[in-house]
Amino acid sequence: MAVVDQRCPRCGSQDIVDDELYSQSQLVCADCGAVVSEGLFTTTRSEETNGTDVRFPNIAESNKQPCRNQIKGIHRVRALGRILRLTFLMEETAESYFRKAYEHPNFINVSLQKKEVLAGCCILATCRQHNWPITMGTLTCLLEANPNLIGVLYREMVTTLKIEAPATSVIDLLEMHCQSYKLSPQDVPEELSETSSNLTKRGSVLLELATDAWLVTGRQPIPVLIASVFLAWQSLKPTQTRMKYSLARFCQIAKVPKSSIAPKRVKEFKEVLCKLGQELPWLRGAEVTLHNVVQMVDDILNFRLTLMQNALRSHEASLASETQLPLSTEDCKPGLDTENPTLDDAVSSEPDKDRIQQQGVVDPTDIVVVEGLSCPARDKDLKFSQSSALSRGKRSLFEPPSVTHYKIRRVQLPMKEVTGDEEISDSEIDSYLRTAEEMRDYVEAQEELDSSDEEI
Repeated sequence: MAVVDQRCPRCGSQDIVDDELYSQSQLVCADCGAVVSEGLFTTTRSEETNGTDVRFPNIAESNKQPCRNQIKGIHRVRALGRILRLTFLMEETAESYFRKAYEHPNFINVSLQKKEVLAGCCILATCRQHNWPITMGTLTCLLEANPNLIGVLYREMVTTLKIEAPATSVIDLLEMHCQSYKLSPQDVPEELSETSSNLTKRGSVLLELATDAWLVTGRQPIPVLIASVFLAWQSLKPTQTRMKYSLARFCQIAKVPKSSIAPKRVKEFKEVLCKLGQELPWLRGAEVTLHNVVQMVDDILNFRLTLMQNALRSHEASLASETQLPLSTEDCKPGLDTENPTLDDAVSSEPDKDRIQQQGVVDPTDIVVVEGLSCPARDKDLKFSQSSALSRGKRSLFEPPSVTHYKIRRVQLPMKEVTGDEEISDSEIDSYLRTAEEMRDYVEAQEELDSSDEEI
């Protein structure tokens, strides 16, 4: 390509062409082959003055592509949104939360398991912002993750990104749960029918009582809701017909799926009601059992705060009377120095365990033996042993499940180390060998395949 108005400084020819050498363009004289001007690697002074500086990180950031784990996490967010039937706006919100959280310094170097759980946390925050009835237990089942990990990571994500996500109330879940019960007069007889508004009103009060008694803490919501609705249905009209219905039969007539954990929650609800029913003054000491406490639910719920205070005072008084046992502060024997015993004292002094047991002060296991000497345990140790004799469930009238129920430790079975050098029995070797019948079937199948290939 010829260039106009350009002369060669060597021969004066005007036949100047543009020669592109790789990525650098040059002006070359076609007559003598001299290079008139080479490509400029730098800008001119005017361009540097009028131009703008662009930082390299900004250029690299514009071309930065998401990594494989981030793309996988976005796909997981979309899959969870479709499973939970979220709207398109909610899916976009959850994806934006995931991108911000994934690129944040607090989550960029966490483990891969936490990054997978982070997708569920973004879905949960979006659902709570849009009042979508999705609980943390639902996401735990979908992700097959540890609920404690989800809770900790969700709280950290909400705090880091400053997301305003209101927590879902159990009362709101109860209102939606009661609408699934088919207890209208068209579905069940008149004596068994009940409106969802009445069930919600009575069930909400039962749930408030269960919350004060630590029955809801750390529990799955659905069994607790089923138990509260069942007791609300029985207590609204405690007739003989309703009292004969069990929880499984109630779920059958209401056309709701029954839960295997709900009967335990019903029993716990009744135990709390029995503790409060004992404080009703007009019962005059009558026994309140699990069978007749449903008929007193109206009175218990109307005065539940006063009854709870009275029950706590009565329980504290009973504990104080049980723990006031006679204590002895006497030493082992007069003149015996338990701190610095001598050899003569050790020889002449023998433990008199029979006398100590007759006093009813110390158990034989509470005797301290020091170099042949025996004396009652100290007062502090004795008080500890007496308090430990009481069960942990009796220390307080209402306690969380984590306190009343001990966790069963899983026994770790020893792992067998397989090195490949183990001996193999003859019977195991025979199991890997083909029998004569298997060999015959294999040959026939191979012949059929060969014949079919020839026909084709």
